[in-house]
Amino acid sequence: MPELPEVETTRAGLAPHLTGRTISAVTLRRPDLRWPIPPEVAAQLPGQRIDTIRRRAKYLLLDTHAGSALLHLGMSGSLRVLAPDVPVRRHDHVDIALDSGQVLRFNDPRRFGCLLWQPAGETHALLRDLGPEPLDDAFDGDYLFRASRGRRAPVKAFLMDQRIVVGVGNIYAAEALHAAGISPLREAGRIARERYVRLGAEIRRILAYAIGRGGTTLRDFISPDGAPGYFEQELSAYGRGGLPCPGCGTPLRQALIAQRTTVWCPRCQR
Repeated sequence: MPELPEVETTRAGLAPHLTGRTISAVTLRRPDLRWPIPPEVAAQLPGQRIDTIRRRAKYLLLDTHAGSALLHLGMSGSLRVLAPDVPVRRHDHVDIALDSGQVLRFNDPRRFGCLLWQPAGETHALLRDLGPEPLDDAFDGDYLFRASRGRRAPVKAFLMDQRIVVGVGNIYAAEALHAAGISPLREAGRIARERYVRLGAEIRRILAYAIGRGGTTLRDFISPDGAPGYFEQELSAYGRGGLPCPGCGTPLRQALIAQRTTVWCPRCQR
C-alpha cells in the first residue's frame, strides 16, 4: 500500500497541474470504490476552483469553496493528469476534467481506494481522530514517550496506530526502528525517553529522505509522472528477512506483528 512518502510524492506531482484550475466536469464510471461515491462529488465539484491540493495522513484533499474531494489510493490506486483523448482503461473509474483541457484520472484495479466528500468547514469522520503528522512540529520523541506510557503493545504496532501518529506505516516503522536500534517487539510503554527521542528523529529523517527520493515503489504504486520511487534500493530492514543486517552482518529475523511482516536485527535492535 502506498505510504506517506508515496502519497506526498503524488500530491507534489499533481499540485502544479491542479492548483488554481476550475473543474469543468466529473465523470464517474462506477458508483462506488471501497465505499459509495457521494452524490455531492458530481453535483458540487463542477464549476469549483481548486484552491489547493493537500495531504492529511494518506488522504489527498482537493479543496474548493464548496468543500473538498477526499481521495485515498488504497492498495493499487493512481492519479494521473492526462489529455482528455487518452483512451480509458478498464480500471479508470473517475475523470475530473479541468479548464486547462486536461483530466485528473483515478485508476484503481482493486477498488480499495475511495473518493468521498468533505463539506466546507467540516472534518470528515475518517480524519477526525488522526494523530499528528510526523513531519509537523507537534511530533517528536517527547510526544512519543508521553503517548506510550502504560501501553503494552509492541512498539511497532504503537507506531502504526494512526491515532498516535499518521503515516508511519509498515515500511517506515521497520526502517526507523532499525535505525534507532529499538526492537519492534519491545513494549511501547517500557522504552525510555532518550530512546524515543532518537526514534522520533529517525522517523522524521527517514520520511523526509524517502519523500526526496520519490517514495518506495511497491507492487502497483508509481508516481504521477510515471517514475518509480528510489528509496526501495536503500531499505535496511523491510523485506530483507534472512539477509545480513547492514550494520553488523547478523541475519535479520522476520515475524508477524499486528498482522504485518516485521523484520529486525536481533543484535543491533534491543
